[in-house]
Amino acid sequence: MFIQTESTPNPATLKFLPGQTVLETGTADFPSSEAAVRSPLARRIFGVQGVTAVFLGNDFVTVTKSDAVEWDHIKPAILGAVMEHFQSGLPALEDEAGGGGGHAAHEGPDAAIVEQIKQLLDTRVRPAVAQDGGDITFHGFDRGVVYLHMQGACAGCPSSTLTLKMGIENLLRHYIPEVIEVRPVAA
Repeated sequence: MFIQTESTPNPATLKFLPGQTVLETGTADFPSSEAAVRSPLARRIFGVQGVTAVFLGNDFVTVTKSDAVEWDHIKPAILGAVMEHFQSGLPALEDEAGGGGGHAAHEGPDAAIVEQIKQLLDTRVRPAVAQDGGDITFHGFDRGVVYLHMQGACAGCPSSTLTLKMGIENLLRHYIPEVIEVRPVAA
């Protein structure tokens, strides 16, 4: 098994590509080891000293490290953990049908606007940020303000504010005049 790695715009995060499907559908975000109870893969990666977050996509695993460790020191152990997991035959998620990664539900008078927002996110934004090892999902819409949840490499990335304001906000405002601003939300 050959696992490729790619850097991301977030220097604290690396993208690992095992060359096979990680999750059949959706994504799974584990911002702490405590959150990884339902993922044998994430639990194994969190066993590496210095790992602070794990994000699972369709064909990649994004790992975030603490500032106290260097990639040169922990990357071999993470590669080993990923390889061991795939050789074990265990699923990435114990309840993959419950895999997250979707948008928050929204009902009410703005439902049509929210559907447009979600469609633009799914077709234009999410594929691009997945290339960088992350995901951005809809969290809410209130009085012209779109609230988005940033995951994986996008969470804590130094360029995430620029991506939100110059990229996503401009895109949404161009296609949906009701959108005034885009703001990030914490998990």
